Amino acid sequence: MRMTGALLRSSHPGPSAGVTLITVLLGVAVGLDPARVALLGVTIAFNQLSIGLSNDWLDAARDRDAGRRDKPVARDEVGVATVRFAAIAAATAAILVAFTLGIPFAIAHLVALGGGWAYNAWFKHGPLSPLPYVVSFGLLPMLATLALPAPALAAWWAVLAGSLLGIAAHVANVLPDLDDDAATGVHGLPHRLGRAASTLLGGLALAAAAVALTVGIGADSPVALTGLALSLAASVAAVVFALRGSRWGFRFVIVAALIDVVLLVLAGDRMVVPL
Repeated sequence: MRMTGALLRSSHPGPSAGVTLITVLLGVAVGLDPARVALLGVTIAFNQLSIGLSNDWLDAARDRDAGRRDKPVARDEVGVATVRFAAIAAATAAILVAFTLGIPFAIAHLVALGGGWAYNAWFKHGPLSPLPYVVSFGLLPMLATLALPAPALAAWWAVLAGSLLGIAAHVANVLPDLDDDAATGVHGLPHRLGRAASTLLGGLALAAAAVALTVGIGADSPVALTGLALSLAASVAAVVFALRGSRWGFRFVIVAALIDVVLLVLAGDRMVVPL
């Protein structure tokens, strides 16, 4: 039981659950039946578990050097080999379950999964660190539409909004560990930009995502216009507080991201583009 708990904590359960929930809600929004929603959720759950576990496996030495007490591997609560095996097993399960939703879905899922692993292995160390997030988050609406019995594409504005949310997610994921990462040789784009500029980048990405979603849903929609106003207000607040060096900048990034996610889900079958 202790090992199971350690593996669960190594999987980054918060972000993993968040991405899984968003994808499931997108599946419901585009009209998937309960069985396909369940398969979509299981696929993304295994996907996210594998990405989180691979992160802690690949970062084990750096986490020990940084004295990360929140990392089970760094505290020797679970061995590196065990985390590596669990990461590969979860990835294998995700790939196998993905094929139950069809070949197009399985291919898109494999790209999204590869993006997460590529980030952990290579991209997090360089200036192109947001790229895997842009690709993988941009594919989330596409995964929902490709899971339909008659696979469909996602509208361009939904994909764009997902990619912009990916930039914000990257910033939000990195900022809490910025100093520890930099001390152990991780120099992604947020590390190079600094805390204030990175929060500014996240806020601008979220504002642009809100605009894209409003265009897609329709500027005559009261829901879209309300969401746009709230998201822009939160994005502006994030930028203002970030430039002042306040942690409230990061918090408003999270608020704006949640508003954009709600807008994306409320777009429903508007995002479906038949092949």
